[in-house]
Amino acid sequence: MFYNNNFSVENIRPDQLNEKIESGEDIFILDVRTPGENAVQAIKGSHLIPLQELGHRMDELPKDKDIVVYCRIGSRSASACAFLARQGFTVKNLEGGIMLWNMAGNAVMTRAS
Repeated sequence: MFYNNNFSVENIRPDQLNEKIESGEDIFILDVRTPGENAVQAIKGSHLIPLQELGHRMDELPKDKDIVVYCRIGSRSASACAFLARQGFTVKNLEGGIMLWNMAGNAVMTRAS
């Protein structure tokens, strides 16, 4: 269901997302990784809905704002974007996922003890 990508997924670079966050733009940041991955670190203000739960939790997503989706390196989030685009959501995939986000020196919140 998630992996048939008939939709062109638009990417957003980490620097572009960081600019949107810093400017206060009203966007929804969606983390589709596992709860364990999210517990280690996440982009501040992001919402966790693991990829395998996405089909059952779409009612938690806004239809009236852009959604930026991320995972570890961008593959799962690209699949999620294709699925959500088919459902009518406006989505962008964070290029390189949280790995590239970290390499660019952007802030993350950590919850690991």
